[in-house]
Amino acid sequence: MKTAGYPEPFQALVRELRRLPGVGPRSAERMALWLTEDGERPSAFAHALGVARDGLRHCRDCGFFSVEEVCVICAEAGREPLLCVVERATDILPIERSGAYNGRYHALGGRLSPLEHVGPEDLRLGELTSRLERGGFTEVILALSTDVEGEATANYLEEILAPRGVRVSRLAQGMPAGGGLEHADELTLARALAGRRHVGEN
Repeated sequence: MKTAGYPEPFQALVRELRRLPGVGPRSAERMALWLTEDGERPSAFAHALGVARDGLRHCRDCGFFSVEEVCVICAEAGREPLLCVVERATDILPIERSGAYNGRYHALGGRLSPLEHVGPEDLRLGELTSRLERGGFTEVILALSTDVEGEATANYLEEILAPRGVRVSRLAQGMPAGGGLEHADELTLARALAGRRHVGEN
């Protein structure tokens, strides 16, 4: 007796949905069912996906998501002359939402990871040094993960920033060891920013 199953077009949709981060087989099936139960949903979903694909870009300065060449954060006047360096563009919003920081940002686009073949040339370090050369920043805050790769990236940045005479600080403890910014709540981020320490202090 032949085992019943979903038709191939449905299974193809499930396979594509499973490629999304954190989506398992059952979740992919539920998503596929939701998308195909209503005749309007697939078209609306495809349209929204196309608009996002064609309309979104990375900010020329900080690397955050934008519809213009410069994002709304970089375009905002009156921010403090501080530059917060994060690993990814998605790390910017948790800090911004904490309300404890009113400076500018720079997303590296990743972190140093020899095991994954990610070196300095793969990060937005040239853009970072160019921004610092243009001046205007009194302090650079390294807001990186506290795992091995994050520490290695922070140490590397400290070395290349030290000769530039800019004040460099790191987030205070309060961030969970081995965790990333995306898992921290707003209170933890606010405390970490308020209690940041300057590089070289005991």
